[in-house]
Amino acid sequence: MDAENNGTITLLIVDDHPVVRDGLRGMLEPADGFTVLGEASGGTEAVEMTLRLDPDVVLMDLRMPAGSGVEAIAELTRRGARARVLVLTTYDTDSDTLPAIEAGATGYLLKDALRDELFAAIRAAAEGRTVLSPTVASRLVTAVRGPARRPVDDTLSARELQVLEHVARGTSNREIARELFISEATVKTHLTHIYDKLDARDRAAAVAVAYRRGFLG
Repeated sequence: MDAENNGTITLLIVDDHPVVRDGLRGMLEPADGFTVLGEASGGTEAVEMTLRLDPDVVLMDLRMPAGSGVEAIAELTRRGARARVLVLTTYDTDSDTLPAIEAGATGYLLKDALRDELFAAIRAAAEGRTVLSPTVASRLVTAVRGPARRPVDDTLSARELQVLEHVARGTSNREIARELFISEATVKTHLTHIYDKLDARDRAAAVAVAYRRGFLG
């Protein structure tokens, strides 16, 4: 991605409130390592601008009159967009959290997050790491944990489960390799197997499916 080439993460801000967009731009533009490529006021416009501008990360609100964030995330996933989507919203209900992650969002952060929290989440999302605010992570576990838990070895090997547990904590491939004393290539192989077994398209979706099926939590 561009961030790997020049150290700058390019961004698209999507929110239906001009004041919020102005606030985010005013916070990000003076900071080192971020470049705001544009702003969109709804999901439909967000899809068009993401495909045209090719940002590293899209900061996506969810509930907008001109096309919902979840619909936009799903469409970007379907279109194979390179951009990572970091949901930035005031809503942390089950009906908002799960659909956004399942649609393909890399992370989910609430608008009351601190400045440094937001910056760290953007950097993590740009690297493809799962980002969940503590409140959202807690709700996700509660929402998807059912009374019956499937046997882990029915689908995931012990090592795959270890890798997935690290992924759920937002650990990078390099850090997972160091923690488990394996190579990064082996970590990537395990992730490929996990995605196939859980029918997940990326790290965030794999974590969501794993919580729902009782492998995590």
